[in-house]
Amino acid sequence: MISDHREGPHATHSWFGVLWLTGVDYFSTLGYQPGIALLAAGALAPLATLILVAVTVLGALPIYAQVALRSYAGQGSIAMLENLLPGWGGKLFVLVLLGFAGTDFVITMTLSAADAAQHAIENPYLHPYLGEAREALTIGLLAVLALVFLKGFREAIGVAGAVAIPYLLLNVVVLGRGLAEIARHPDFLSGWKMGLHARGDWTMLLVGSALVFPRLALGMSGFETGVSVMPLVHRAGRIRSTRKLLAAAALIMSVMLIASSFVTTLLVPEKAYQTGGDAAGRAIAYLAHHYLGPAFGTIYDLATILILWFAGASAMAGLLNLVPRYLPRFGMAPRWVAFHRPLVLVLFAISVAVTLVFKADVEAQSGAYATGVLALMLSAAIAVALALRREKSSPLLQGYFWVVAAVFAYTLGDNVIGRPDGVIISGVFILAVVVLSGMSRWRRATELRVAEVRFVDHQSAALWPAMVGKKVNLVPLRTCTPEARARKAEEMRKYYSVTGPIAFTHVNLLDNRSEFLAPLELKVTTEGDNYVIEVFGAVAIANTIAYLSELIDPVSIFLGLTRRNPMEQALRFLLWGEGETGLMVYTILLRYWDATPEDDVRPLIFLMSE
Repeated sequence: MISDHREGPHATHSWFGVLWLTGVDYFSTLGYQPGIALLAAGALAPLATLILVAVTVLGALPIYAQVALRSYAGQGSIAMLENLLPGWGGKLFVLVLLGFAGTDFVITMTLSAADAAQHAIENPYLHPYLGEAREALTIGLLAVLALVFLKGFREAIGVAGAVAIPYLLLNVVVLGRGLAEIARHPDFLSGWKMGLHARGDWTMLLVGSALVFPRLALGMSGFETGVSVMPLVHRAGRIRSTRKLLAAAALIMSVMLIASSFVTTLLVPEKAYQTGGDAAGRAIAYLAHHYLGPAFGTIYDLATILILWFAGASAMAGLLNLVPRYLPRFGMAPRWVAFHRPLVLVLFAISVAVTLVFKADVEAQSGAYATGVLALMLSAAIAVALALRREKSSPLLQGYFWVVAAVFAYTLGDNVIGRPDGVIISGVFILAVVVLSGMSRWRRATELRVAEVRFVDHQSAALWPAMVGKKVNLVPLRTCTPEARARKAEEMRKYYSVTGPIAFTHVNLLDNRSEFLAPLELKVTTEGDNYVIEVFGAVAIANTIAYLSELIDPVSIFLGLTRRNPMEQALRFLLWGEGETGLMVYTILLRYWDATPEDDVRPLIFLMSE
């Protein structure tokens, strides 16, 4: 998900190179996942992990393989749902998902930095210097992350491989040493089996594991990242290559999760992985120090700190790509959100606040992280099922993905019930996104809101210059028929001294008025000495008229007043681009003129009762 904004859109790589960019997010969870699994499931952790791997391979991987098929530019499942659910319902759903995505990415930064700080503090060589300053160290790591992004993050692909590959190899060494220890001391295995049998028969064990596996859901993070990096994969065979990337990441992580869960369950004492214990949040690091010595353990800690920090960088880059892609286009964020540095500072401030709220505790943040991850996966499953239904695919295939969606719904529900703090923090993010987005849309409602203008034919383009530059009077009409135009011209000349031709304008709105910006198409014809302008594809009548006025620079503008309920008209304008057009055109033009002072004479504006 990390890409240098100066690198340009044409810098692409092999899928194997991009794999490590996904891996810094996905594989870094080995730093804390085994400890969280032990705390949640105890002796059942290996069985619960097997179920987690099954859900990963049979659920998450097929889902995101389908998302990759429909997301060539890396927009992901959120963009799929935006296209599948148009209008305000779709916008609101996207805002909710952005809230969950914000939870996912921000908690990725704070949790990863907190776990990196925990590894540093627990290291015997670093502890005398760092003491127990976990919060301060976490905030320091976040500050370094922000500074790097303020300067510009380059060569991310190469750095990701240099970080992820050694980290995986070190884990293989530690887990291999652990398996050798288990082989030399069979009592570890027999003791674990006795502990399992004390819990009941295999049916009871499987049921218990199925009930507890949702708490291990952090082990599935990284799939959304895997799709979002698609633009970095070579164009030739991009979809097939991305599917290889996803499958390779899932296979590597599945093997590592099973091995780490088995080894840590058998070798880490219960007292050590409890909250405050030596292995809390760092089970594999505990084994590295215990069985391979403090020197190797320190190397492992440094590699873990580095990949966890880089996972935070991946999350930061994800937000820097995600937020500008949606909110400004929806009109639901200030314009400065599209700029790199201000957004970095805002995200840093949010991450510091979250760190202080959770006191840089890894376990305390895991519920919120799992909630964000599972909500995105559930939305992806629903998006795929809806897309297959729209495409009239096999009912059996549709049914399969609805079943997968149900599994993720159960997993998310179990997390919400068991860890309500996760949905609370996600709810705070969602509420903040929705409220701030609504306020921003309201503040930006009086912008001109036109992306570009095109003419529908050559005749329209040829007639346009004859109207520009104080040559016509602009008269918007709700009904653009010859009778309505003749009636309006007669009314104007009766009550006003009108000189020059009239440019009658009729605006046709898009069906989906929830869009904030839209390109316009203009058709210009003549009617005697007057002109008729038909506008197609607008999202708001008043903003479109104001934009055309600035293009034409008319002598005067005659605007109608409805004299209907002002509150109702304001709401209609905000939601559907209609409402009290006359007053809104006047308001929009005044705001624009204040922001762009000129020496030219502004057009006269007349407000007429309809």
